[in-house]
Amino acid sequence: MLPPRAGSVRVDSEPIAGWSPRRRALTFGYVPQNSGGTFPFTVAELALMGRSAHRGPFAAPSAADREAAKEAIALLGITHLAEREWLRVSGGERQLALVARALAQEPRILVLDEPTASLDFGNQVRVLDAVRGLAETRALSVLLSTHHPEQAFACADRVAVLAGGELLRIGPPAEVITPETLRACYAVDVSVLPVADDHYRVCVPRSYLSS
Repeated sequence: MLPPRAGSVRVDSEPIAGWSPRRRALTFGYVPQNSGGTFPFTVAELALMGRSAHRGPFAAPSAADREAAKEAIALLGITHLAEREWLRVSGGERQLALVARALAQEPRILVLDEPTASLDFGNQVRVLDAVRGLAETRALSVLLSTHHPEQAFACADRVAVLAGGELLRIGPPAEVITPETLRACYAVDVSVLPVADDHYRVCVPRSYLSS
């Protein structure tokens, strides 16, 4: 959406700088961190907005557009919210509605900006479970940012750790989310502890453990 200060953004080795807005919209679906709103659109209407890239500027939504929006809502398990005003549902449900809008675009790549920011624990889990499910069941690449390293174990196949504008490490979560990397990133001593089947791990400040 913004021109890079350096380097380039590429898809399949092709720079996207010369792409039309429509081609970008058919490739990338974007879910903002917190999308405010004024108008009382329903969840169904919000999801239908994702079909804009598939039709002309003055064209009405087709039956296929409505079906794609309906399918996206169902995939995220929020069909019961379809006729509710999206501003009057919980924070986690609003995020899932925004994901449904992006899915209705039928993109190849889904980009999420801190999708669990400001959500309570239960809604964080619901959103991350939905993201992981999308990556596993659809031909979709998912890129998300987060300030919570533990979330990488919940939903990521690869992790890039950034600090001070630099790439510290990139690779599988178990190899990247380590005490050494977190110390370099946050300047605190952290223990990374396995839970249950060792797939999920928690990151705990060592000062809490010693106390």
